[in-house]
Amino acid sequence: MPTSVRNVCFDAVDPYQLATFWSQVLDQPIAAECAPGLEEAYLDAVGGSSLYFQRVPESKAGKNRVHVCLTPELKRDEETERVMALGATLVSDHRNPDGTGWVVLADPEGNEFCVLRSNAERAS
Repeated sequence: MPTSVRNVCFDAVDPYQLATFWSQVLDQPIAAECAPGLEEAYLDAVGGSSLYFQRVPESKAGKNRVHVCLTPELKRDEETERVMALGATLVSDHRNPDGTGWVVLADPEGNEFCVLRSNAERAS
């Protein structure tokens, strides 16, 4: 039997707040047993792996060694705007005039992630 990824773990100063941000980004609910103030929070796994957030005493320092890449249903630029309205910040913009490329954003605790082109944009 092959090994599978159960979750991707994020260190967080406030696990529930960070889980709330990612819940909105991914439209996945936070697990019912999670609540503000607890040491951990995670999203309900829908069809596979989940995101898990654990409390640590220190803030993020330095660049991520692992990050999440998102393929949106919306167009990349629309998704970038939507996620920034939820609290993400722009880290770097790698979009090209021909429509290729990606955008690197950071979540409210500074963890970098990418927004790629949608499948429809890749097909055209």
